[in-house]
Amino acid sequence: MYQQVAENLRAQIQSGALPPGYLLPTEAELMRQHDVARGTVRQALEELRREGLVVTDRGGSRVRPAPAARRVANRRYRRPETMEASTPFTRDRNAPWPEYELEREFVVEAAPERVATLFGVAAGTPLLRRDFTFVVSGLVHQLSTSYLLHDMVADTPVADPANEPWTGGTVAQLGSLGVAVTRVVEQVGARLATREEHRRLRLDLGGPVLTISRRMYAGTKVVEVAADIVVPADRTVLEYELLVE
Repeated sequence: MYQQVAENLRAQIQSGALPPGYLLPTEAELMRQHDVARGTVRQALEELRREGLVVTDRGGSRVRPAPAARRVANRRYRRPETMEASTPFTRDRNAPWPEYELEREFVVEAAPERVATLFGVAAGTPLLRRDFTFVVSGLVHQLSTSYLLHDMVADTPVADPANEPWTGGTVAQLGSLGVAVTRVVEQVGARLATREEHRRLRLDLGGPVLTISRRMYAGTKVVEVAADIVVPADRTVLEYELLVE
């Protein structure tokens, strides 16, 4: 019986009758619709979760809320061809600017040892830490912690969270200070989501995430470090273009 319930919901999801992000009926409503017991409904939903078609949180079960987003590594930091408001994040996801929200918290702190090593500075060097939550149409897509050298950005518009989101992202921000980013290095890893990441990203408990650490260079100097960029692994495709000379 649970397989019949699962197949009915699966067919509706795959046909688009139940679109991404759609809140499924409650367990009680599904019991009435299919004339089955609660345990049967729960088994059906568990099968759909294992298949990656449904996610469940405190608000209920939803059709997996977003298609895969592409993070095009080699091209994402280039200046856009048009002057429209955008950032690398919004271009990755084809997200309309009015639907994009960037939650942020800025604080000056002493460089942790790991971050200091990435910058090539002494531990304890003052940094501007920026915690970002990337939201499109009410759904959290990415979490990020980014650091800038405090002596480079202090008392500038870049250090004011009211100026976020900034068209062009960090590359444009540094450019406004006369700092030209010439190279970006990213390292990608994977792990299971923490409970907090599960809650904020609406993942299955223990679901996988990709973790990206980034260094931006101006010549040989590191001018920005993103120690923790976290994206859902099942909603993200990393694309690389490698030129062979």
